[in-house]
Amino acid sequence: MFNSLSDRLTATFTNLRGRGRVSEKDVNSTIRDIRIALLDADVALPVVRAFTSNVRERALAAEVNQALNPGQQVVQIVHDELIEILGAQTRGLQLAKNPPTVIMLAGLQGAGKTTLAGKLAHWLKEQGHTPMLVAADLQRPNAVTQLEIVGERAGVPVFAPERGNVAGYDAAVEYGSGTRGYGDPVEVARRGVEEAKHQQRDVVIVDTAGRLAIDTELMAQARDIRDAIQPDETLFVVDAMIGQAAVETAQAFLSGVDYTGVVLTKMDGDARGGAALSIRFLTGRPIMFASTGENMTDFEVFHPDRMASRILDMGDVLTLIEQAQKAFNERQQSSMARKFIEAEDFTFDDFLEQMAGIRKMGSLKSLLKMMPGMNQMRDQLDALDEREFDRVEAMVRSMTPYERSHPKAINGSRRARIARGSGVHVSEVNGLLERFGQAQKMMRQLRNGGGMPGMPGMSGMPGAVGGGKGKKKGKAVKGKSGNPAKRAQQEAELKAKREAARQAAIDAAFGGGADAETTMGAPGGAFGALGGAKKQPSAEELMKNFDPNKLPKNFGDFLK
Repeated sequence: MFNSLSDRLTATFTNLRGRGRVSEKDVNSTIRDIRIALLDADVALPVVRAFTSNVRERALAAEVNQALNPGQQVVQIVHDELIEILGAQTRGLQLAKNPPTVIMLAGLQGAGKTTLAGKLAHWLKEQGHTPMLVAADLQRPNAVTQLEIVGERAGVPVFAPERGNVAGYDAAVEYGSGTRGYGDPVEVARRGVEEAKHQQRDVVIVDTAGRLAIDTELMAQARDIRDAIQPDETLFVVDAMIGQAAVETAQAFLSGVDYTGVVLTKMDGDARGGAALSIRFLTGRPIMFASTGENMTDFEVFHPDRMASRILDMGDVLTLIEQAQKAFNERQQSSMARKFIEAEDFTFDDFLEQMAGIRKMGSLKSLLKMMPGMNQMRDQLDALDEREFDRVEAMVRSMTPYERSHPKAINGSRRARIARGSGVHVSEVNGLLERFGQAQKMMRQLRNGGGMPGMPGMSGMPGAVGGGKGKKKGKAVKGKSGNPAKRAQQEAELKAKREAARQAAIDAAFGGGADAETTMGAPGGAFGALGGAKKQPSAEELMKNFDPNKLPKNFGDFLK
């Protein structure tokens, strides 16, 4: 969504980073480039003026002149001001004290209200709520049918009118996943809320009709529905791709229905994205959610600070970690932690489980885009073929259970059979086994405290602090003692050594220490140390001391 704006801002800041001093001329030049970038992104002119004025005032103040890295301090100022423009604080849903919580959706036709209703219901269901959808859009052809399909995908009941029935609620019948009733949109909305109370649903989402343009009739009907159901939240759903027209629409709906929050849809598009930077500033209403794709899971809470980081190509690792924690259950995390501690090798069965978890998190492209600096690799990301996942899975599923557990047993004839079974060339099977072997080797190095190539601060690596190449081999490790008591002591010491090495690996990457309150689980999950701990850290705690510079230099090879 913000590709163009992100590229322009990144290019602008390239000349500033690393400078020991930033002059007024440098600041003015930077502000001019930022102004052009924002205007090209369809950001409203009042927003551009306020934003650049605040940045300029702070950039010329003492906080920059006295900074150790003035150029980086200017970038931080822009980041802070972006957060302010986007809303500063994350705004959640205001749930009613006495259920059900009533949520009304309003917006123009084509903004994606009906699909958004299903995504919101699916998200609420994952949060432990029992939502119900109400089809109050009775003017667009097949709008009711579409909501029923969306509700079925989300696993949520739908209250909808009986087709052609405008006589009254007495003609209502039970149908499919919900109840059908009265044909007037205001009455349908009111009866839908009553039905939700009857079914003891704690959230009701009312989908209302839209128009191709703002008109008096649209606003009157929306107001009538609002007055009839008294919603706890009225969400304005806006297509983020319509540019500056979004601001005019947002202001019209604000005066018409006085909505409490904004939802941006089609955030995965290639539009300039100025609406997101303008609506909140000009209306004073927070952006609460964002729809980022076609799937039910392509829906997220809008975090202003994280969105600002994405715009400036700083990534959004917190969201990435939260998605990983949801995708991998406690059993999977504990299993991987046990394998790591007990020195068991990572198998292809584990690989399949990890792949399934990654798929739950969304498309690989969307996940990689959350990594810092990925905007500079946009061409490679665009060329990424998601179908490669299917080819790899086909190869693994063409293996026997024994072969998945013992990859070294896969000889030439077995490789040829796997290739035939999965419809690929033998060379692709060879490549998969080679990459898998490298991953296993990396796991062993971490487990044994040997470190990983390119990981600063860990032993056993050329160029690392405390490490070095050319070290002489030490004496061979003694075998296990024949004395049972002594052997038990040796095993206990070995286990303690492995645990210390494991924690050292974690501390090296995340800046932790022995006195940290939260003990993280063992690495081995799809995104490192996410599992196995009795007390799991929150995303904020996990990222507090995270230093991306301490990741392996060849870390990107494992994303290919």
